[in-house]
Order: sequence, then structure tokens, then C-alpha cells
Amino acid sequence: MTVFHFFNCAILTFGPHAVYYSATPLSEYDTLGTSVKAALVYLGTALVKLVCLATFLKVSENDSFDPYQELLKALIGFIDVAGLYFALTQLTHRNISQNHKFQAVGLGWAFADSVLHRLAPLWVGARGLEFTWDYILQGIEANANLVLIISLAALGSLMWLRKNKPRTLIPIIYACAGIVATMPSITSYLRRGLGWHFPKVVGFELFTSLVMAIISWQLFAACQRPSA
Repeated sequence: MTVFHFFNCAILTFGPHAVYYSATPLSEYDTLGTSVKAALVYLGTALVKLVCLATFLKVSENDSFDPYQELLKALIGFIDVAGLYFALTQLTHRNISQNHKFQAVGLGWAFADSVLHRLAPLWVGARGLEFTWDYILQGIEANANLVLIISLAALGSLMWLRKNKPRTLIPIIYACAGIVATMPSITSYLRRGLGWHFPKVVGFELFTSLVMAIISWQLFAACQRPSA
């Protein structure tokens, strides 16, 4: 029963990445190499972030919300944006469109993030004798994270790869990218600053991911239209 629970949680956490790849044109255009390269860039970015967090952040004795520490953590979190910039603009890709490129990069980035942050807790905790909803919620959170990262990759694609975008949309694109990039700090404030419980935070992440996906999709579609 415990192994069955582990496999259920693992499928919920990592399955949507495989479904997204196979159900979209990404599999037809064989963009797996691009996703793997993006995953490797993520691992390098995560290592840099880990070094910065260990260097500049103090170890807190309690779980209270420290605005200075969270601001510093948010600034360090923008290393992810730099990593996405490198993955989108500097990596050599096959001859694929901009639309497929950002999806492949975002998918590889999100999968590496889920493996790095959720595989070990699942392996250790989800096989326990006592049933808990925490790992199911972690799987749902991984799905929200997948949507957010692909949305951020889409916005990054508009910022760095598309030159002929409407000027009126540029502030909206940058504002949305900033919101998505600071989501870890926002959820940290909800948990530690406002005392939200994990299910409520996951619900917020799901709602936010859907809203940002719709907005980024509309922005991408608006920038695809030929200018008058």
C-alpha cells in the first residue's frame, strides 16, 4: 500500500511533464535535446543559487517571516531568470520555432526543478506507513510550478527573442515576468507572514498559475499578430 501511494504521488508529480511533451508538437519536432540542455542549465543555476543562499542568508532559529532575508532571497531568485535567459538565447537548438523553443526550455526547467526538490521527499516520506495528503499536494504544486515556469519562459521569449512586439505591451510583459519570478517569495510570505496552511498556499499557486498562463498566452498571441 505504501509503495502504491508512492507511485501515485510520483505519477502526479512527474507524469504531467511527460504528458505535456507527448501531447504537444514538442514530440513531433524532437525537442527532447533542448529540454535536456535546459535541465542541465537549471542544475547549474540551482548550484549557483545554493552557494549564494549559503553565503548571504543567515540561518533562522525560528520559522518567522524576515522581510530583509526574504528580499535578499527574492533577489537571489532572479538568478533563475538569468539561467532562463541563457537557455533561451545562448544554447544551440535544432531548427525549431520560437513557440516550440520556449515550451521545450520551460518543460526541461520545470522537470529538473521537480526532480531536485520533490523526488527525495517523495521517496523518503510517501513510502511511510501513515497516509498523508502532503505529498499529493506537493504533486499538485509541481503541476502549478510547471505552468508557471512555462509561462515565465514564454514571457522571457517575448522579452529577449521577439524584437517587433507592440510597445504598449512591453511594460505588461515585464510586470508579469516579475510577478512569476518572485512567486517563491510571495508563497513564503503567505506561509510564514500570514500563516497560511499548505493546502491554501497550493490553491493560491494553482489559481495564479492559471491566470498567468492565460495572460502570457494572450500576450504571446498579440505579439504574433502582424503589425498594422
